[in-house]
Amino acid sequence: MFVDSHCHIDFPQLKERLPEVLGNMQTNEVQHALVVSVNFEDWPALIHMVEQHDNLSASVGVHPGYEQTHEASVQELLDRARHPKVVAIGETGLDYYRLQEPLDWQRARFERHLEASRLSGLPAIIHTRAAAKDTLAIMRAGHADEAGGVMHCFTETLAVARAALDLGFYISFSGIVTFKNAQELKEVARFVPLDRMLIETDAPYLAPVPFRGKTNEPAYVRYVAEYIAELRNMDLALLAEQTTSNFYSLFNKLGGKS
Repeated sequence: MFVDSHCHIDFPQLKERLPEVLGNMQTNEVQHALVVSVNFEDWPALIHMVEQHDNLSASVGVHPGYEQTHEASVQELLDRARHPKVVAIGETGLDYYRLQEPLDWQRARFERHLEASRLSGLPAIIHTRAAAKDTLAIMRAGHADEAGGVMHCFTETLAVARAALDLGFYISFSGIVTFKNAQELKEVARFVPLDRMLIETDAPYLAPVPFRGKTNEPAYVRYVAEYIAELRNMDLALLAEQTTSNFYSLFNKLGGKS
C-alpha cells in the first residue's frame, strides 16, 4: 500500500471529481493522502472536505509563493493545528523563483511557521525553490529539527539533501524524479536512506511519466514509487512498505496506521 504525502485535491480540477479521485486511489492501493494547505482563505473548505474521509488528513499553512494573502500569526496557526485532522504545519518555506527582493515578508512568514511547528510539535512541510541556502539557514536558526518535517517535492542537490537529513528531515520525491532531464535528482533518490524517504504527487501538478503533462492525482504516486524502486534496484513492495511506515512515523498525530 502507498501513501501520497503531499497533494492538493481541494483545488478545483480535482475537487470537482473527488469521488473518482478517491476511487482511483483505492484501485491503485493508495491508502492515504495528505491534503496540504496553501492559504488561510481556502483552509475552511479544505478541512471540511478532509473531515468527510477517513483516508485524508490536512495541514495548515500559507505557501511562500502567495504574496497577496492573509499573513497567519503563530497563534492562528496553532489554533487551527489543534484540529484532529491537522497533522502538519505548512506548506511553508522560501520561493525566490518568480518573486524578487525585498522578500523579508516571505522569510518572516517562514519563521512564524517554524515557530508554530516547534510549539505545536507538528512537523513542517518545507517548500524551497531557488532559495536553498536561505531555507537551510532559517531552518537551523528556527530549530526546525525539534519538530522535524519533510522537504517536499525535492529538486535540490545532493548537498542540500545531506543538510536536510542532518536536521532530521525526510526527503520527499514527486513525479519530477521520473522526468528524463532530472539526472541529478535521480542520484539523490538513489542516495537518500530508505527510512528517511517519502513519496508524493503534489497533485494536480507534476504528473509522473507516463502521465506527464496531464492532471496529476494521488493514485499516480504508485508510479513515483515504481520508478524509484527501479532506480534503486529494489523490490517495490519493500519501498511501498517503508515509505508508508515513514509517513506515519513523521505525521504521528495520525496514530501510526502503517
